[in-house]
Amino acid sequence: MQNGGAENGQNGARHPADAVFGEIDRPPRVPPYLAVGLSTTVRGVARRADCWVNLRHLANMIRGAFYTCSINHPIKLVALPEGAITGFTDEAFDVDHVVAARELFIDIPGEETDFLGELARQFDTFIIAQCKARWPEVMKDRFFNTAFIISPEGQVVHKYAKNHVFPRERSCTPHDVYDRWVEVFGDGLEAFYPVYKSPIIGNIGTIVCNDGHYPEAVRALALNGAEVIYRPSMSQPMTGNGTWEIQNRAHAVFNNVYVIAPNIGPYYLTPGVEHPYDVAGGMGHIVDYTGNVVCRSPSGADTVVAALIDIEQLRLFRERTLRGNWLKDLRTEIFAKMYAEPIMPKNMWLHQDPLGHEALDAVYRQNIRRLQERGTYTPPSAYFPGARFLHPIANPEDRTLERMREQLWDPWGTEMAPHLHTREQLAPMSPGPTTRNGRATASRRPGGGRRRRETAR
Repeated sequence: MQNGGAENGQNGARHPADAVFGEIDRPPRVPPYLAVGLSTTVRGVARRADCWVNLRHLANMIRGAFYTCSINHPIKLVALPEGAITGFTDEAFDVDHVVAARELFIDIPGEETDFLGELARQFDTFIIAQCKARWPEVMKDRFFNTAFIISPEGQVVHKYAKNHVFPRERSCTPHDVYDRWVEVFGDGLEAFYPVYKSPIIGNIGTIVCNDGHYPEAVRALALNGAEVIYRPSMSQPMTGNGTWEIQNRAHAVFNNVYVIAPNIGPYYLTPGVEHPYDVAGGMGHIVDYTGNVVCRSPSGADTVVAALIDIEQLRLFRERTLRGNWLKDLRTEIFAKMYAEPIMPKNMWLHQDPLGHEALDAVYRQNIRRLQERGTYTPPSAYFPGARFLHPIANPEDRTLERMREQLWDPWGTEMAPHLHTREQLAPMSPGPTTRNGRATASRRPGGGRRRRETAR
């Protein structure tokens, strides 16, 4: 691409900056596009097959978003909230990690991502999503909280495993199997914070929920070239007291990145609950690269946020300004030794299965004590009991996934138990080509089974 005008002033003299920037190889311009974040109602799963009821709802929400928002600008990026596919059964009920890995969660790629891929192809858009998933190339019987990107061709083009989990989350992290992760992916920053670079939507970095409580996460992505950050979902009270938005605005302004932050909607913990729990309280939003909120939705009940993403404008800002593009004068040597002393132990689940909430709480308390001993934290004047886990199931004998299925999912009949439906009923396909007489064609679904496509209109 040709450079812009290099002459400055009435006499046409060249500016000294021209010698620095004037002759570099420049990429093609990325046209501005609309990014849409969905907030969707979710039903908790007790089997992997249960997620199809959530996928069906996501498909309808994507169709609705294109109907209402694509009239403004081309939608090239659709972002789904954390939990939108499988909910949070493993977290809420402290389900054994190995059991959850085998019976609740998905493979990427797999039939679920194939289904989302069909929607990406239909609407010619990228879809960014989150789901807990197995990574068999790393370890058997482990699942990771995974963000992934699906291209307009329907292919999974990016995967990221969450590095900092919510204290009530059972997911494994790369740090929990650090030695194995490094063996497979290396020990560079890209191994833990990969960035997907696209000529259509710019450079995309992904984190998930709790990751965003740590400024290092987005800084790592920015150093790897990220221009747009996906950070889905946050629960109360962090949304209601403004913490989530403050963090995302800070990530954006400190690193000159857009932040797309869709939040999870009302959540049916089990089929038997009459009303859903609004775990997040809405407040999905999108932030521009100077920290301004450019779209916000106070409601999280099946709604959207949408905003224009202008990658070219961001790139101009990073190159032209001398105040506001903060990475340019970061004194890195000062901070090089800041993290030399470990805080959270690595390789915790490399040789043993991940522990439950109560046992892991003891690890966190030891970390707090370690920070006190180093002088990082100053202890209070007296000890008072702190946060602890209280299981929602009163009888310990009823806390296995099998018993919870029997008591909380199976009694509620086919209309309330999505796993009893056929996959074809739960996963309507995107409209396909019609025959000459206007009838819809049949299509083979990923994973088998045939159903009639909806007639294209």
